[in-house]
Amino acid sequence: MEAYRKMLRIASVEGPAADNAPYGPENRQALDYALELCEGFGFSTKDLEGHAGYGQFGSGEKLIMSLGHLDVVPVGPGWKHQPFGAEIDGGYVYARGAVDDKGPTMASLWAMAAIRAIGGDGFGVRFRQVFGCDEESGFGCMERYVQTEEAPTFGIAPDSGWPCYHAEKRITDLLVVAPIPDGSMTLLKAEGGSRPNIVIDSFEARVRVSGPARSEVEDKLADAWDRNVTYAWEGDELGIFAIGKAAHGSRPFDGVSAAVRAFRFLRDISPLDSFAFYDALMEIGHPGGEGLGISGSDDIVGPLTSNLGVVTTSERGVELLFNLRVPVKVEIDGLLERARKSLADRPGGWSFSVERDSPGLYFPVDHPLVATIVDVYAEESGERREPGTMGGGTYARAVPNTVSVGTGWEGDGGAHETDERLKVDHLYRMARIYGRILLRLAEKAA
Repeated sequence: MEAYRKMLRIASVEGPAADNAPYGPENRQALDYALELCEGFGFSTKDLEGHAGYGQFGSGEKLIMSLGHLDVVPVGPGWKHQPFGAEIDGGYVYARGAVDDKGPTMASLWAMAAIRAIGGDGFGVRFRQVFGCDEESGFGCMERYVQTEEAPTFGIAPDSGWPCYHAEKRITDLLVVAPIPDGSMTLLKAEGGSRPNIVIDSFEARVRVSGPARSEVEDKLADAWDRNVTYAWEGDELGIFAIGKAAHGSRPFDGVSAAVRAFRFLRDISPLDSFAFYDALMEIGHPGGEGLGISGSDDIVGPLTSNLGVVTTSERGVELLFNLRVPVKVEIDGLLERARKSLADRPGGWSFSVERDSPGLYFPVDHPLVATIVDVYAEESGERREPGTMGGGTYARAVPNTVSVGTGWEGDGGAHETDERLKVDHLYRMARIYGRILLRLAEKAA
């Protein structure tokens, strides 16, 4: 438990690259600590220039692997507990990363250590615990890993729901640029969000209102009301400040976008000549993708989701970074063409570029890897569940022969949310289940 809390106290949010620390010194510190723990358990270790690292034991051609990540998303406002304090309150550990993904990663490491302690060197396979440092910001760590390291015979990534997720949506980041038109209420600044995969929970905008339009805007301000939006005049400029609710970008409906709130407010107070622009900004933030013209669904993973995660202004206009979670049966080329046609209909020459594209993952439910995990979870929990699907992306999509497995249970906090928490008892329960899964997969592989 103290090792887990020590890991949580490392504020491993991505930072500026440093020597042998491509994702910042805090991620380097977390990786160093993980490898130190592995060495203490008697594992051999390897450091991949700070991108990732792993501990390994056993012998044989076959490889059983578990992949976890040590990086975390930024904190955001509204925490009641210290985000990196690892406080224990009411049987729960509170910290950023408690659930996503330091808790499950540490539980997996303990499972590996227990296997080695009971004779893991004699199972006829190798066991490897991998630690990545860039899962939240682009998977650069796994891109580096697969360049030189082998794929597992069977792999798990403890970072989803029980018993496992056999399908993951495609993840595509789109950067939309909307030129700012001149008008009686001209947008000067729009800023909010820190990552494309987090619902924006605070947002600031500033507009310049022309003299003839001032009285009209003030009249509309008197009627406009949203308890989560405030405003203030400074000369002929009006500042708008909105708050929302953060959530994981794969589940934007669980959050409330402060950006969309602000754009709606601006639309409601705008003069007629500015209305269409702010209305378009509000509509494009729809979490189902309707505003981009790309809504869709399939019978495996369900509907597409679209999270407007970062908004900035530049000399090009308003830059809107979207994190899309695309159903596995939806062809990406067709989706992008629909987006292109939708944006072409907007006045002013709106455009977009693909900033990141990660293809989805799909294993049939009767695949030996999936079926084995389902069986072990049923034996351990007394509850047989069907494998699930997810909009989130895990390391399983980056490494062959791998699926994600569950983390935590009811009562634990959600990933990327304020006051993220994990029940102490659940940490140990996860370690037991991971240990059984890894052993059963070793038996299958040997």
